[in-house]
Amino acid sequence: MTATLSRSVEDYLKTIWQLAKGGDAATSEIAARLDVAPPSVTGMIKRLAEAGHVVHEPYRGVRLTGQGRLAALAVIRRHRIIETYLITKLGYDWSNVHEEAERLEHAVSDTLVERMSFALGHPRYDPHGAPIPTPEGEIEEIACVALDQVEVGSRVALRQVGDDDPERLRYLKSIGLMPSTPLEVIDRQPFGGPITVRVGDQDTRDRVIGPELAACLLVERR
Repeated sequence: MTATLSRSVEDYLKTIWQLAKGGDAATSEIAARLDVAPPSVTGMIKRLAEAGHVVHEPYRGVRLTGQGRLAALAVIRRHRIIETYLITKLGYDWSNVHEEAERLEHAVSDTLVERMSFALGHPRYDPHGAPIPTPEGEIEEIACVALDQVEVGSRVALRQVGDDDPERLRYLKSIGLMPSTPLEVIDRQPFGGPITVRVGDQDTRDRVIGPELAACLLVERR
């Protein structure tokens, strides 16, 4: 099914899934994420609805149909397996792999992706901690919260970080904040101030994280 879809259609379906996560995505959000004019979004949404990929309700937004969700998750599976393969097998750094995977996700066949998955031992998560959808279109729901929502004294593990900002990823790696890293929140300044976390369990070190960065780090309680 997904092999016949254009790159533009795949990008739209993936973006709607990322924005809505089972709910509705606003057309203004889609336009901003894809950096296209709102009239172009309106035209594409109409075509996607006619093809049975989405349902569009005025003043509510756009949501994926079952068919659209499967197509979106197929693209996401390709992207996350490609990222994992490039890092694990070809030595890419986690900070510069996203754009490469963005290009390749529309070019490779599902057969090649499944061979990559086999060579990797069928990983459940990509290098940034995001769950990899199954070939059947199922995806694990992880109970995560943003680090800026965690109370002082809480012990958590870093679960997932976004993969679309190379500079942020390089910084996180430089201070030891990688997926699965244990953290303890030991202080937070009032009025949206920085958060201090203790990184690691044994060889610990304290790091001060600004609120904007903390909001981008998804953690799960230990």
